[in-house]
Amino acid sequence: MELIVEILAAPLQFAFMQNALAVAVVAAGVCGLLSCWLVLMGWSLMGEAVAHSILPGIVLAELLGVPMAAGAFVFGLLAVLLIGGISSTPVIKRDTSIGVVFTTLFALGLVLISRVPSQTHLQHILFGNVLGTSRTDLWQVLVLGLATAAVLLLARRDLTLLAFDRTYAHTVGLSTAGLSALLLVLLALTTVTSLQTLGIILVVAMLVIPGATGMLTCRTFGRMLMVSSGGAVFAAVSGVYLSYWLDLSTGGTIVLVQSTLFGLAYVFAPHKGMLARLARARRTAAAA
Repeated sequence: MELIVEILAAPLQFAFMQNALAVAVVAAGVCGLLSCWLVLMGWSLMGEAVAHSILPGIVLAELLGVPMAAGAFVFGLLAVLLIGGISSTPVIKRDTSIGVVFTTLFALGLVLISRVPSQTHLQHILFGNVLGTSRTDLWQVLVLGLATAAVLLLARRDLTLLAFDRTYAHTVGLSTAGLSALLLVLLALTTVTSLQTLGIILVVAMLVIPGATGMLTCRTFGRMLMVSSGGAVFAAVSGVYLSYWLDLSTGGTIVLVQSTLFGLAYVFAPHKGMLARLARARRTAAAA
């Protein structure tokens, strides 16, 4: 037991590991919460679009000397507005508008990185640099993450009704457009929160996989929120420790742990898992 405690405590003797663990836990927990609504509403592609579209905002923010989070948030909202505007055209479907907007903005970011004098490291932006987290970064993530989680939980009933039955939500007097806009703003904030830990590419995984895992293992939405967020936090803690001891990419390790949890749920979930579905199919065949 003492050996286990020593192994777990050793990395935390360093300040950068303490910052990394705190940032990873907050970012993963918020991603896990938001992931439930994105999965239920079929908005997984929207999460990918926002995550990729913030790249030019990051580069321009550094060029102008403003916080990276501000530039990322502005371009995340810009992506949402552009997608909504283009998809309002009758001949253009939403998935097409998403593809056009996020690839264009992502390409703009790559061009800016290649042409604008900047200290921005492309690999850190794309894949995260959680071990390089400073105290300032930590406080920024804490404030953004806790604010996002608080809004999600306070508006949980309305957002859940929107996810399950948009028509009924409108019938009972809820502003479906306003709730959708709120969710998209929170998506942009969550992406900014998770950028330092996971980077642009891997944050997409943490906005989708935890919710999918919760959907497989739970039969009520409240429990789905707990499983999704709790599983994401477990993946964050495990990923940080494994990456430290095995000298691996921290963001990639966190996502692989979360993917392993999804794989276990896909196979062994008691009601929706593959084994449970096969057992029901056999019983149905035997009864027939």
